[in-house]
Amino acid sequence: MLFSKEMDNAMKYGYKFEILWGYTFKTGYIFTEYVDTLYKLRLEYPKSDPLNLIAKLLLNTLYGRFGMDDSFADMSILNQESYQKFEKDHAEDIINWINLDNNVLIKYRTKTKDINTLLDNASETHNVSIGIASAITAYARIHMSQFKNNPDYNLFYTDTDSVYIDKPLPDELVNSKVLGKMKLENIIDKAIFLAPKLYYLEIEDGKVIYKVKGLSHDVKLTIDDFENLLFKNTFLKKVQTKWFKNLSEGHIKVLDQLYTIKVTENKRKLIFNNNNKLIGTKPFKIDNDKEFK
Repeated sequence: MLFSKEMDNAMKYGYKFEILWGYTFKTGYIFTEYVDTLYKLRLEYPKSDPLNLIAKLLLNTLYGRFGMDDSFADMSILNQESYQKFEKDHAEDIINWINLDNNVLIKYRTKTKDINTLLDNASETHNVSIGIASAITAYARIHMSQFKNNPDYNLFYTDTDSVYIDKPLPDELVNSKVLGKMKLENIIDKAIFLAPKLYYLEIEDGKVIYKVKGLSHDVKLTIDDFENLLFKNTFLKKVQTKWFKNLSEGHIKVLDQLYTIKVTENKRKLIFNNNNKLIGTKPFKIDNDKEFK
């Protein structure tokens, strides 16, 4: 499924589509007051203030709330007799269960109306809208496409709402106080971009920033670690401490976990030079036989 506005935008860059079927939705500016109010709070309070963080979270998580899977699991406590009947008729719906002396705590999914009737559960409204979530994320990608397809500068790395390029953006696109404008975060002296959320930066003031998705910030890495990862088939192993919870047993374990860092072709094809050093990436192409190239 593809949001129609994103399809229209992609056609500007040469993409072609054959529309098979779809859904139609009414359009409207339904979050104007919500966004304006919360963004005003972000401007009024510094980042160190809890209200700034609360407003940020409410803004950033709204689309995810509308796009979430509403197939929630339910919990009920049944006596042993009722549980035996429930298990006989709905064993495939039970996710987990815990004995509580004469009762049983069960976790299950309500796939059929008769389960709700049996357990006397009220119907729920989850206020989920895939159309809204799809539109929000698509409009964000449409907005970012102007930075990803601009011949006026070289694009080194991009993520959800950021770009790393080799020259300043036009002044009309940059304003840290206006919603929707870009903000100059840093000027970089040296950078190594290996994969999404896997990079190393040296800022012009000497500060070092690096990011490794899934790895604890307590694990220290050096520029040598990142430079070694530029070479084909190399990887880096680090040990980090993680907390593992077990709700059914009621305890938390703190264990050491081995974390392996390596460059993969999960999203883009890697380009290596004659010395097997990573020098760039390019997008995958899918031919008419649906094969990656």
